[in-house]
Amino acid sequence: MSRLRLVKLLLVAAVLWGAAEARAVEHTDPLNTTPAVQEAYQRFYNLDYDGSLARFDQVLKANPENPMAYNYLLMVTIFRELYHQDLLDTTYYAHDSFLTTKRNVEVPEAIRQRIEYLTDTSMKLCDERIKTNSSDANAYFARGFARGMHAAFITLVDHSFASAARQGYAARNDSEQAIKIDPGYADANMAIGIQQFAVASLPRWVRLVVGIVGVGGNKEKGLALLRNSAEHGVVTRVESRTTLSLFLRHDARYGEALVVQHGLATEYPHDYLFRLEEANLTKDAGHGPEAIAIYKAVLTDARRPGYFVDPRLQMAWFGLADTERGQNQVVEAAGHYMEAANQPNASDWLRRRALLNAGEMYDLLHDRGGAMKQYQAVCAPGGDQSQCDAARKLMKSSYTGK
Repeated sequence: MSRLRLVKLLLVAAVLWGAAEARAVEHTDPLNTTPAVQEAYQRFYNLDYDGSLARFDQVLKANPENPMAYNYLLMVTIFRELYHQDLLDTTYYAHDSFLTTKRNVEVPEAIRQRIEYLTDTSMKLCDERIKTNSSDANAYFARGFARGMHAAFITLVDHSFASAARQGYAARNDSEQAIKIDPGYADANMAIGIQQFAVASLPRWVRLVVGIVGVGGNKEKGLALLRNSAEHGVVTRVESRTTLSLFLRHDARYGEALVVQHGLATEYPHDYLFRLEEANLTKDAGHGPEAIAIYKAVLTDARRPGYFVDPRLQMAWFGLADTERGQNQVVEAAGHYMEAANQPNASDWLRRRALLNAGEMYDLLHDRGGAMKQYQAVCAPGGDQSQCDAARKLMKSSYTGK
């Protein structure tokens, strides 16, 4: 190929790529594509929550009438709190067991008030815009975004399933309206896809409890919509891939989930959660030795100064211990459950969960004294008591692995 022809092909490719980018910009709030917002998102995707908040705060100061500016801060504030509460440990909510857990999550009142303020302000601004212009797709999307974020928060923190279901359904309606106005609004597919999959996945009794019996849901349609927003969205590409991976994992489609998660971990190698989730999925897929290697690689990188921002190592130690347990490496599992429990920033819930599992390993090692010590710690007064019933049973009868 001649040099001139190569240059022409490159020019054509550049024009086509630019046109595609321009089309994407047409289907989103212009604020979403500004360098300041994109930089703040990059901080968010590397779990630098404080750095992301500082940058999004500057965006808000420059755009106080734009609801998306409040949504950015809402998103980071919520996820930072979920992270600090160890609620972004997907082993907790990848299955339906979290629906019946008794865990009590103590969120500082100032953070709750901040979340409510950001949610309410964003929705108020959206309402005003929609009242002025009922064809404002950006306003519908922003309102759905705020509702969806708030629904996620009260689901994981408060277990307010009925309220969250109503908010999620309202977010879906807003997103559907945005697409009705602008069929190319790919970001809006995320909320619809989440709701489609979630509704189809809920047990019938849960649908009855939360009052969404008549709401339709379809798993495959939900996954397809998430793939669309992941491929064509502007501000939901990474979030859609993360959700897609979680939903595929929920349905034990581990191979597909791993492809998505490996892509995220490769694109964002300094995102502690993306790296950890690749290990979790490898474990769940039945590849124990490979998962152990990934957990250990994550822990090794965590020792490198500045490689991860605020890595919550208890999640990696717990995942490693769980995997070793599955490989019948009982001694190693016992030690690593204790490593998880002893991390200084571990939530009380995860610490006691690790102690309970460590006690079971000590029982398997016929160290009844060591096991009883851990079970008693699980039931220590104050703090999280959600695992105390299980510990009391094990105090009466040793764990046998059955």
